[in-house]
Amino acid sequence: MSEPSILVTGAAGFIGFHVVRQLLGEGHTVIGLDSVNSYYEPTLKEARLAQLAGAPNFTFIKADLADRQALLALMAEHRFPVVIHLAAQAGVRYSIENPHAYADANLEGFLNILEGCRHNGCKHLLYASSSSVYGANKKKPFSVSDRVDNPVSLYAATKKANELMAHSYSHLYRLPTTGLRFFTVYGPWGRPDMAYFIFTKAIIEKQPIKLFNYGDMRRDFTFVTDVVSAIGRLIENVPAGNGDEAPAHIYNVGNNKPEQLMRLVQVIEKELGLEAVKTMLPMQPGDVEETFADVDDLMRDVGFKPDTPIEEGIRQFVAWYRNYYGNLNPGG
Repeated sequence: MSEPSILVTGAAGFIGFHVVRQLLGEGHTVIGLDSVNSYYEPTLKEARLAQLAGAPNFTFIKADLADRQALLALMAEHRFPVVIHLAAQAGVRYSIENPHAYADANLEGFLNILEGCRHNGCKHLLYASSSSVYGANKKKPFSVSDRVDNPVSLYAATKKANELMAHSYSHLYRLPTTGLRFFTVYGPWGRPDMAYFIFTKAIIEKQPIKLFNYGDMRRDFTFVTDVVSAIGRLIENVPAGNGDEAPAHIYNVGNNKPEQLMRLVQVIEKELGLEAVKTMLPMQPGDVEETFADVDDLMRDVGFKPDTPIEEGIRQFVAWYRNYYGNLNPGG
């Protein structure tokens, strides 16, 4: 009898692609789901999928999370014991421009996932939350025990809503859920809307880069393979609830070491052998000055702490970028 499949939503996305590739390498059977929307270049998503296409134990299904009938039929057919839900409408700034996309994907889509898990014997739902739920939290580092009642973007509000929805399903239906608050994930095959990607492209093309809050920003940059390793360990760490306690966990998945935005720029400049043209601008609506993850719970429960230095992570990203985009001569 074949091993039950693991469902990974957002399989054509940045983190989802890396998670699927790792699971396939470990011999798991994976069904990947993605809408391959045009939030950023679909060709990059298709290229990620092409990297996975040859695996005999991988099946890709193009579908939208908000398509309730299609999603529930898929989950009823396969009765996935593990669901890794990484699909979402991402981006803090885009949530100001197109708020309805976040209601469709992050609220309605997540409810469909919860219902599919509830009715079809799911043993563990892992889902993507975000460090953005901490808003303008003054306490550092950010801890999962902190109150997160004051989101500063709609994107953050939808991610906080996901955590509340998951907790209610854990309480009502004893569905084990694990929320993952990701902190600025970066690396090869990354998202073109992220700062490190935008900076690299602009520096190579000799275009100015925009540094908001006049460059005085700090982010807990987390390398993607560290994130994948954490997810791999958490799959087996199924939450247990006792009595009225819901079988629900939330973890920070971060590097536990904030880096100055200017430091990121310097590392990219050094790796490219080029100097950036910098444009200093004020803070943008919905943004925060610093993120900083307390990962003590992650270390305690699964014995793991992401720790890839930013120099190594950017080195791997730039090598991938040059190969993928053909920018083999950074000096022009």
